[in-house]
Amino acid sequence: MILGNLFIITAASGAGKTSLIKALLIEDPQLKLSISHTTRQPRLGEANGVDYHFVDEASFLRMLGEDQFLESALVHGAHYGTSRSSVDTPLATGADVILEIDWQGAEQVRKLYPQAISIFVLPPSMETLTQRLNSRGQDSQETIARRVTAARSEMRHVTEFDYVTINDDFEVALQDIRAIIRAQRLKISAQQQRYATLIQALT
Repeated sequence: MILGNLFIITAASGAGKTSLIKALLIEDPQLKLSISHTTRQPRLGEANGVDYHFVDEASFLRMLGEDQFLESALVHGAHYGTSRSSVDTPLATGADVILEIDWQGAEQVRKLYPQAISIFVLPPSMETLTQRLNSRGQDSQETIARRVTAARSEMRHVTEFDYVTINDDFEVALQDIRAIIRAQRLKISAQQQRYATLIQALT
């Protein structure tokens, strides 16, 4: 039985979704982040089991063959996947889960969880997106150019999502996502589960 809400947050690389999600997790203990598996190398400052589960290709393909992933995708030459247990277990306990995945993964997850709430984060411009990628100081110019090209393709899928926010002002974008989460928690279906006894007594 699913008691929690599943939120999918998607954006092109450099749009700021990771920073937004970190801020949400700090302030809201009911939110849990599903940690994805990936075959890419860790970036500077990333920790295994915190940012991603970093695995080799053989391990990833074994998990894929055993149907352990809800969704998987090949992005920029690396495999990414969301394990079933990282979503189903917290949802069953009533926690709300955030999936930080690309549009391909979002499409796959929505087929399995049609009740999932999907949010797309857009940058205010391609120039800002490019500046943010450059400011990381983690990728070569060739890699950044490839990511910018891919971003245009990814952002064409924005209309497939339930909500969209523009991350021009970080605090405004954060408030937008907070509002989406709060509204979902206040839906009658969720409140009936949370306050079943009270609602029954009042009605």
